[in-house]
Amino acid sequence: MPEPASRSPKGEQTRQAIVAAALDLFRERGYDRTTMRGVAEAAGVSLGNAYYYFSSKEHLVQAFYDRVQEEHRAAAEDVLARETTFAGRLQGLLDAWVRIAQPYHEFAGKFFKNAAEPTSPLSPFSEDSRPARDASTALFREVLDGSDLKLAPALRAEMPELLWLMHMGVVLFWVYDGSPDQRRTRALVAQAVPLVDKLARMTRLPLVRGVVDDVVGLVRAVRP
Repeated sequence: MPEPASRSPKGEQTRQAIVAAALDLFRERGYDRTTMRGVAEAAGVSLGNAYYYFSSKEHLVQAFYDRVQEEHRAAAEDVLARETTFAGRLQGLLDAWVRIAQPYHEFAGKFFKNAAEPTSPLSPFSEDSRPARDASTALFREVLDGSDLKLAPALRAEMPELLWLMHMGVVLFWVYDGSPDQRRTRALVAQAVPLVDKLARMTRLPLVRGVVDDVVGLVRAVRP
């Protein structure tokens, strides 16, 4: 069966050119002032061709999410391959995200007001963002599965999502971090990871297990 045009090498090249043009315009003009027509012109394609690959600006942002997620996985491969401690793997993953996200910092700040709207498809919690969210959660599951951390089965099942939520907190801090090279975000990660590691290991203590069960119950109760 012939390969769809959008998945052929030429189609993928066109798709990536449109994404690159959109990111440039988002940086220059902001999300609200960028139009699909402007993106098409910048990418050197017709407006109809741009809509063939992306039905809206929102889908272009989702492509940006997917691109960052792919870059994050690639940047974390080395540390996940060699590190076995939970703290080492978690810090390596978060550090890798701050590193690969740095070129997008100004752009992220410009469209955050749109992504922060609860009903926006740009929200990391939206249904549109589920593929990128699931891919990110899977990375945190990989951090956990390859580590030395021992957890109760119920907590272990929920831990990747809890780590993803922590990551969203880091992302929010990063968006507002105006320090050079986002040094404050890097410091936050360096100090938060050992704390998360200690708290996670404490969940094995008999006196803490009741609280852990309550946390797991809370997570399951509020999940959509």
